[in-house]
Amino acid sequence: MFHFHVAPFGDDAWPGTAERPFATLERARSAAREAAGEAVVHLRAGTHVPAGTLELTEADSGVVYQAFGYGTPAQEEAVVSGGRRVTDWRERDGVWVADVGDLDFRQLYVDGRRALRAGIPGLPGAASPTVTGYVTDSTEPRGWRSPGDVEFVYRGVYPWTEARCGVAGVSADGDSTVITMARPAYGWAAELYNSTWEGQTSSGLGLPTRIENDAAFLSEPGTFVLDRSRPGRHELLYLPLPGEDPGRTEVVAPVLETLLSAVGARNVSFRGLVFADATWLRPSRPEGFLHYHGSGYYEGGGVETAVLGEGASVTYPAAWASIPACVTLADVAGVEVEGCRFTRLGASGLGVSGGVGVAVRGCDFDTLSGGGISVSGGRDVTIEDTWVHQVGLEYSGSPGIAVSGARGCTVAQNEIADVPHCGIVVGAGEGVRVLGNLTVDTMQVLADGGGIYLSGAQGSSPENGAVVRGNVIEDTRTPYNFGLYTDYGASWVTVEANVVARADNTAVLEVAPPLEHVVYRGNFWDADPVGHDNPPGGVTYEGNVTLKDERELNAATVHIRSRAGLLRPRDGSRTVRF
Repeated sequence: MFHFHVAPFGDDAWPGTAERPFATLERARSAAREAAGEAVVHLRAGTHVPAGTLELTEADSGVVYQAFGYGTPAQEEAVVSGGRRVTDWRERDGVWVADVGDLDFRQLYVDGRRALRAGIPGLPGAASPTVTGYVTDSTEPRGWRSPGDVEFVYRGVYPWTEARCGVAGVSADGDSTVITMARPAYGWAAELYNSTWEGQTSSGLGLPTRIENDAAFLSEPGTFVLDRSRPGRHELLYLPLPGEDPGRTEVVAPVLETLLSAVGARNVSFRGLVFADATWLRPSRPEGFLHYHGSGYYEGGGVETAVLGEGASVTYPAAWASIPACVTLADVAGVEVEGCRFTRLGASGLGVSGGVGVAVRGCDFDTLSGGGISVSGGRDVTIEDTWVHQVGLEYSGSPGIAVSGARGCTVAQNEIADVPHCGIVVGAGEGVRVLGNLTVDTMQVLADGGGIYLSGAQGSSPENGAVVRGNVIEDTRTPYNFGLYTDYGASWVTVEANVVARADNTAVLEVAPPLEHVVYRGNFWDADPVGHDNPPGGVTYEGNVTLKDERELNAATVHIRSRAGLLRPRDGSRTVRF
């Protein structure tokens, strides 16, 4: 076994020993590739900033990347960061200003805190949509200093969506102000968002619910704006919090979009590392971010219509893309991610696509613009003992954990808390098991989802169908949700021995397309599911218990609650419940 060391104080001309470590991850990767056998790369304490995405391939198979002292009380904190520190501030009317060249980013971190982009709650004046944008009787938009950087946010076009679309320009038309929106996003939105519900028809984005990123919006301390009106001479503006000092405050702008990409690698491990400070620039382009559901968004290509009942329908994308992850594993085998933290990232945290035998254990995901973990395809993926919280901070449809198209995936003993939409999402797949998870405070922003949400075919028989067992789902917040939600043609699903409390609705048995071969057995709730008194033909509903008194429900479900959630306490030590 070969051991190499890399440290921020090192030198790539050194041999990579503990006493004389390398300086860069790229040099350590090369040394591990050249070694004639398995290797461990030890990352010493501090911030490691790769020059670009750290790319691993089959040539890197058999290598372990870990924090120095991993698994011992002396473990060091090693951060792999895609950020750049912003310095050389000057002050202008109480605002800190820095020239950042051609850097482009959508997030900013001040002493580790995620700063918000400056914004206002909506269009001023009496405003109305047009085919090219908006017209308002207010002159305020004419005072926007960099209209081409302004972004409109649309929460609730559908109850489960939140879109973003940029401004192309602002002009005067007599006493009115004309706002022209960026295309193709604004035109695509007119295709995508069309619905009929209870006699009401809507089309397009409607009025924005929030407007972001212009110096004219800088009124709230702790917010920032990136002005890109001068190409190659971008300017960052930050309105400090009381007591902050430009000489002592660390301000980091995330620059890389992907921190690490492993393609085709085998038997690689990542242990005890912190992945931080990355962005995602796609929503800032003229295509915008036309969110549909979960992590999915529209890129053109046409729409289809879903009929939800008599006189009710919505259009949806014929095809869509998904929010990417800042750390990606594609077509890998035997890869382990253990004890790592994913934080301050501008997209999703970890993305697994294809491959076999990936294990994510004992990790933390927090302060993410997108979701925590996404699994697309592949087989035998395990997500266990992982804490996902404070995610979806910019893209509110993002789930904590999402699995789609996978075979034999296990999502067990995780805790998902403080998320804007679904906690765990399972799309069509085969043999997925969702076991002993705890979800708390889900569905905080958007509607029509649940603490655990499944849709589509989950197999072809009880032997290879999905199992949802032993989970505790509490405090599913917004109206119009179902704590435990089998939706949109879910089939071959067994839902048993779960606990649901304090949801708008505990579950629903009648959906469109209908459920088929779905069994609800031995669950505990504080309210009857919708349709429990007359289950449809595709649903077996048996042995479930409704206890409306919270004390009675808690007492009856101690055996389930004691086994749900993390296997480790929050201090990082491990306590196995089973």
